[in-house]
Amino acid sequence: MRTGQRGRVLVGSPRRSGDVTGDTPAPAAMRNEYAADLGLTEADLAADWHTQFDSWFADAVAFGLPEPNAMVVGTADPAGRPSGRTVLLKGYDPEGFVFFTNHLSRKGVEATANPYASLVFPWFPMQRQVVVAGSIAPVDQAVTESYFASRPRGSQVGAWASPQSQVVPDRAALEERYREVADRYADADVIPTPPHWGGLRVRPDSVEFWQGRAGRLHDRLRFRRLDAGDWVVERLAP
Repeated sequence: MRTGQRGRVLVGSPRRSGDVTGDTPAPAAMRNEYAADLGLTEADLAADWHTQFDSWFADAVAFGLPEPNAMVVGTADPAGRPSGRTVLLKGYDPEGFVFFTNHLSRKGVEATANPYASLVFPWFPMQRQVVVAGSIAPVDQAVTESYFASRPRGSQVGAWASPQSQVVPDRAALEERYREVADRYADADVIPTPPHWGGLRVRPDSVEFWQGRAGRLHDRLRFRRLDAGDWVVERLAP
């Protein structure tokens, strides 16, 4: 059996449901009741998903959530095998949600091969989530280059140095690649945008606003795009 920091078990014998390790309860025992006075009605919604998201995002920022622009991005390969990871939202408008990544990473490759994605904004301290599903495609190169130029220099070097999602021998090998790139551009005022790096936009077909409520009778209101391009609002059972 191995232990990590603070003696937390990393590898060991399976435990029965209900067992605890130190002061950590079993997952089945973890439960928080949602506030009885919260809710989301159709009358509360803005006229469109973008305005509603803008309002909730402002609430998340004002609430003081750490990295309120953090979102879980889900993609899948052509066989339907899914993968997920947390990335940072870097822009949104009526056309969709934008983030930036290495196009040769797992999510970049899957976004090309199977151009659909989901996003989840897990604002649990506010008892809220936003769930997005839609198509995904690269942004214009000008958008990518403008954003890349705004990044800290260390992040620009990292974008060149890291073969994202690929197996590397060890941390030292990655740090050596970083030093090589840093040396290569040491005298350059501007580090160019890597050809394998850029922005992706998720153009939503649906945007669900989830508000926790007591008794697990959560409010789930979804904007859904119709084939004709219009949007409808639907209530989903919790």
